[in-house]
Amino acid sequence: MVDYLTLKLVHQTTVLLSIAGFALRGGLMLADSSLLYRRWMRSWPHLIDTLLLVSGIWMAVVIKLNPLEHPWLASKLIALLVYIGLGFVALRLGRTRRIRVAALLAAVLCFVYIALVGLNKTPLPF
Repeated sequence: MVDYLTLKLVHQTTVLLSIAGFALRGGLMLADSSLLYRRWMRSWPHLIDTLLLVSGIWMAVVIKLNPLEHPWLASKLIALLVYIGLGFVALRLGRTRRIRVAALLAAVLCFVYIALVGLNKTPLPF
């Protein structure tokens, strides 16, 4: 069985890889690079984000955290859904460049919120 500290390290590492990958893809979107649409560029973020989500769920199970009993965890999960939606708008669904840039910035702010909630264990980390 994997211990909590190993899970936490995997989770934190995938957090960094996820935001770095999102920033890279956001930069490619801003540069109108065709590299953004390559198959491998669209695939590897799913692998990282799946590992991120699995490690987070696994940690919650190991330390017996229930989002219904811990508002900060529920806040992270709701913000994660918002982040995913904003990411889709920023990288795929936004019809104009202005919408895509706004969604990209909002997604990064959402990511920062998620990280701060996780660090401070409170839904209002500011």
